Amino acid sequence: MLDAAQRVSLRPEKVTGIFVDAPAISLHIPRPLHADHITDIEMDHIRNIAIIAHVDHGKTTLVDQLLKQAGTFRANEAKASEIRIMDSMDLEREKGITIRAKNAAFRWHDYHVNIVDTPGHADFGGEVERIMKMIDGVLLVVDAHDGPQAQTKFVLKKALENGAKPIVVINKIDRENARPHKVLDFVFDLFMELNATDEQLDFPVIYASARDGYAMREIHDKSETMEPLFEAIIKHIPPPAKSDVSYFQMLISNLDYSDYLGRIAYGRIISGRVKVGDSVVRINKDGRRERAAVTALFGHVGLQKVELKNASEGDIVGLCGFESAYIGETITDTEERVPLPFVDIDPPTISMKICINDGPLAGREGKLLTARQVRERLIRETLTNVSIEVNDTDTAGHFDIKARGEMQIAILVEQMRREGFEVLVSRPEVIYRREDDGTLLEPYESLYVDVPNENLGDILQSLAWRKADIINMEHQTTTVTVQATIPTRGLIGFETDLVNATKGHGIMSHLFKEYGPHKGEIPTRNNGVLVAMEGGISTAYSLDTIQERGRLFIAPQEEIYEGMIIGENARPDDMPVNPCRAKKLTNMRSQGDGKGISLAPPLKMTLERSLEYIAPDEYVEVTPKSLRLRKKVLEANARKRASQKVM
Repeated sequence: MLDAAQRVSLRPEKVTGIFVDAPAISLHIPRPLHADHITDIEMDHIRNIAIIAHVDHGKTTLVDQLLKQAGTFRANEAKASEIRIMDSMDLEREKGITIRAKNAAFRWHDYHVNIVDTPGHADFGGEVERIMKMIDGVLLVVDAHDGPQAQTKFVLKKALENGAKPIVVINKIDRENARPHKVLDFVFDLFMELNATDEQLDFPVIYASARDGYAMREIHDKSETMEPLFEAIIKHIPPPAKSDVSYFQMLISNLDYSDYLGRIAYGRIISGRVKVGDSVVRINKDGRRERAAVTALFGHVGLQKVELKNASEGDIVGLCGFESAYIGETITDTEERVPLPFVDIDPPTISMKICINDGPLAGREGKLLTARQVRERLIRETLTNVSIEVNDTDTAGHFDIKARGEMQIAILVEQMRREGFEVLVSRPEVIYRREDDGTLLEPYESLYVDVPNENLGDILQSLAWRKADIINMEHQTTTVTVQATIPTRGLIGFETDLVNATKGHGIMSHLFKEYGPHKGEIPTRNNGVLVAMEGGISTAYSLDTIQERGRLFIAPQEEIYEGMIIGENARPDDMPVNPCRAKKLTNMRSQGDGKGISLAPPLKMTLERSLEYIAPDEYVEVTPKSLRLRKKVLEANARKRASQKVM
């Protein structure tokens, strides 16, 4: 086994100075970079900022333009920057959301600006809260027509609580229906609602079109570049605050992992200096101290990680040397130091089971099937994702996953299937608590829903059915913004209902509020399911009869096994059916000869929709190529005995 120092000397990125193992950017063309200009910058010339925006308000495009116009890309790399290079994960590009907080940096004149991209979805709040400790200011990007949305509120609230200085960027002013002055009023109201300080309320405003690459201080100015935004960042975002102490302190705000270097702790240096080879101490949350040598330091040039020899107060760096490190811990120079304060992230509120695939079709499409492989992958996720917890259960091959929302776990499962895993996933369940007197408590969320006027009645009925309490309703020109307090259980499946009821025009966001009294039973699914009573290949002849009973999830000539869910029953109870029955052939002509079979297209659900749809006694079977719904107990008689035991 090589020690840490030997691994550093042998790693392949040593040749070019580029950290190749990090998953951040795969599109950027490698080139030799030098980090000297990072380490020789004075603290007054450093700016640390985060970008905040609702989905599709132009956050990623704006970052691309800043990097491009600052000269980060060479001429032959300019095209790469036009494909949302900050969204480095395939899932981020497909879903149009930011999942992981990422770092980038650019040099403008004599200033070094570090940029942190923040997720906007509340399920990824663990990503947001920890990176807010690294920045001094934020760019709030809002659409010139839509204005700030509920999703923007979540991240901005965290930024203002941490004392960040805001710059408001009203983007997409080239839209025909842009209304920048009205949107500015909305932004001011939002700041007032979030209890911004007088200094934060005196925010500068920049009008921009990130797509076309220009920004302006006033709406009627003329500009062809992002120069006014660069100047606003340097002028209005303060440099890192000087510390009262001179010794080295750093708060761990993000994590990464490298096969060459092990755990990489990211954070901003609060005070002092550090260099490769220094002996430093990690202070655990329980007060224990661990000493280790710094084996590597990383900073950013553009979108690439580059090696640093040393770093000083105000820099955002990655530090290697500790076998284990966790969010919120302090790294300092000696054991006698007091740890830095850290704000805990929102607690997990959703629990799901991820199990090995024990179905009859297991192993046909995936290569990673065993409990050991699944467990190692889940544990590896916790190394870099602080808001996910993984626990073993009493049943071998079954793992309990806790997170902020079902979408966060769905993203993890989607990543696993693309890596070749086959797993079973259960329905999301909320995490309950009990008070000392035995009172059952459940998590509540603050829900914000923006719906068209004509769909308001349907949405209010759905919210009432889900035990939500309406707090406020604001009527706009064509839409209504509904604010409600709802049990987390009631949110499961609500987004799908909202999309269906509003034909895709509804927008929702939610924030964890508190634990409160249990609200009683919330109905989940009104209809039962059609369950296959034997295995085989589905036939059009059989499905033609079955489709009269409900909606089909499968097509002809698909492989079926006993206990697999092939459709939704029109009635509340489950119905066993045989989708593999073939027509008996005889030498007699029958009345049906010459008549074609007409089957309705099967309903194909996404992973998120499948997880919301299934009942507590069902699984979603996830493989690299297929999504199947099935009963937990496949054999009909065993299923009946299990249900009788529960009763």
